[in-house]
Amino acid sequence: MEFKTNRGIYLQIADNLCNQILDGSLQPNERVLSVRDLAVELEVNRNTVMRSYAYLQEEGVFENKRGVGFFIAEKAIEKIRKKEKNYFFKNELLDVIKKVKLLKLTSKDLQELIKEINKND
Repeated sequence: MEFKTNRGIYLQIADNLCNQILDGSLQPNERVLSVRDLAVELEVNRNTVMRSYAYLQEEGVFENKRGVGFFIAEKAIEKIRKKEKNYFFKNELLDVIKKVKLLKLTSKDLQELIKEINKND
């Protein structure tokens, strides 16, 4: 994992874990790596990983089972999708709409693009 300087490392780790949940690499009720193991794997401080795990627990994505470890929450996918949709609508969609207007794209243009994207999936 390569870290960017414009966002906290713990948030980047949390984002990466959320992406793994959304793409199916990590499943609900699955135990995640221990703080120590993930810190070694990513070559970061254990406190940074612990901060990521605590953040994901606050968000309802992780559950901490005392003495056993952290697990993916049953409803983690729904929680991540809801948060990501809200972020997209508030922060990214307006820029997309502005670009669509600038380029004078029609609904037909967008439908064709969506069809093309769906063919490739």
